Amino acid sequence: MALSKTDRRNRLRFRIRKTISGTAQRPRLAVFRSNKEIYAQLIDDVSGKTITAASSRDKDIDASKVNKVEAAKLVGKAIAEKAVKAGVDAISFDRGGYLYHGRIKSLAEGAREGGLKF
Repeated sequence: MALSKTDRRNRLRFRIRKTISGTAQRPRLAVFRSNKEIYAQLIDDVSGKTITAASSRDKDIDASKVNKVEAAKLVGKAIAEKAVKAGVDAISFDRGGYLYHGRIKSLAEGAREGGLKF
């Protein structure tokens, strides 16, 4: 029997998480994509703390009234700005089981433009 879409994504997600882990010097940029919004957070897995987060629901991004791919790029730039303020310049990118395509790719490109290295 075929896996459901969420089961397949979770299987991919756990496979990715076996190899990717965040530290204080190189945190993990975790991405969650819903049908309407996109969320990103920098996580230090050693201490179990979220360093910073950004989403398409933030006031400045939500007010820009752009399509979802462009909003994802703005989220990437926003998380990069917050990361640089927190003293982080290198990250591990955790795509969360999603294909590196569309909004996920746009978020990653925005984070790179904002100054993050991965």
